[in-house]
Amino acid sequence: MSVALVPQFATRVRREEPLSRHTSWHVGGPAEVFFNPRDREDLAAFLRAAPADVPIHWIGLGSNLLVRDGGLRGIVISTHGTLDSLARLSETVVRGEAGIACARIARQCVKWGLGPAEFFAGIPGTLGGALAMNAGAFGGETWAHVRALETIDRRGRTHRRAPEEYRVSYREVIAPVPEEWFLGAELAFERRPAAHAGEVQKLLTQRKASQPIGEWSCGSVFTNPPGDHAARLIEAAGLKGYRIGDASVSEKHANFIINHGQARAEDLERLIGHVRDTVAKVHGVALHPEVRIVGVP
Repeated sequence: MSVALVPQFATRVRREEPLSRHTSWHVGGPAEVFFNPRDREDLAAFLRAAPADVPIHWIGLGSNLLVRDGGLRGIVISTHGTLDSLARLSETVVRGEAGIACARIARQCVKWGLGPAEFFAGIPGTLGGALAMNAGAFGGETWAHVRALETIDRRGRTHRRAPEEYRVSYREVIAPVPEEWFLGAELAFERRPAAHAGEVQKLLTQRKASQPIGEWSCGSVFTNPPGDHAARLIEAAGLKGYRIGDASVSEKHANFIINHGQARAEDLERLIGHVRDTVAKVHGVALHPEVRIVGVP
């Protein structure tokens, strides 16, 4: 790929980088080209140098993502450890960059006496990923707090956009133009002077009690169907503990699938398909994956 030949980036891009090192499921084949920008200017310069016909993929903490064993063709841009600033703009508005962990947003907003932001502690990813899918937890959703967005396109140009330009629904966000990615967002909250770190800790304790925290998973695998919960349907279909290879449906929370250490992406994808087909057969309900499945088998 010619981007690797640009002198500015030749020594910094990684070829055939195993994406199993960058996903919470710890599976996935190689990225053809992998790049971790130092800052916004570095990212913009890289995008300007990238060939226009090469696909570009983005990865943050690698949750909510299943990369197939054949890996990803094109460029993978990682925001992990970069583009992660968080600033307070006013009494009630903060600005976060795409690479900041959602858990950090929760902790800092509580310190600032802003809320409701505690729900971000239950989202195991970055703000960029949360914006891309309207992630939520504990009854809260990301886009309910979005006041303005900053994006970047393939030519390295930045744009300021209003939330009204996007079509947003439960776990789905449709952008007004293709190939324009989130750099950050302004989030609006309310003053909550009584808020304290104990609120976040309470939710984290609740999450730990009900979810297989510490095991290799992607978070929730399926979105909840209207008026029901995917976990209830999966458990009622007798699928808790069902295993394919070294992947199984969690005994603790049926909407989680665990890699016990040696699973391949193929095992996980087959198990997702088996759960979906079984729930459809038993309950007549079509489950839709919340996890993004990408790459070459």
